[in-house]
Amino acid sequence: MGMVLLAAGCIQTVSGTRTPAMTFGSDRFSGLYERTPEQVYQAAVTVINNNGVLLTEYIPHDNTNSVRSLYGKVDKRNIWISVQPVDTKTTQVTVQARSTAGFRDQDLTHELEKEIALQLQSMR
Repeated sequence: MGMVLLAAGCIQTVSGTRTPAMTFGSDRFSGLYERTPEQVYQAAVTVINNNGVLLTEYIPHDNTNSVRSLYGKVDKRNIWISVQPVDTKTTQVTVQARSTAGFRDQDLTHELEKEIALQLQSMR
């Protein structure tokens, strides 16, 4: 008889919170855009609302007020998005996705980041 051993723990989310994790490794994807933080943030809100439900919008306490974060659900996955300025012309968005059991979902992470890019293109 075989035994399966799973290692569980917690990971830091891109929004500064912690969540249970069953798999470790890369579970986030970032993109850089020559747009204002507000434009990138609004694109991220639209993408979450188009694909699922936005649950929380907040400013993480351990960052400056220029960093904004979102938490939502898409396809029964927990989604965290962080938006922060890199310099006066560039904004970074970081997307992270995990199942409720704590497994990473890299495909959904990449898909949502691409949709944010497309949403920004439609805003021109």
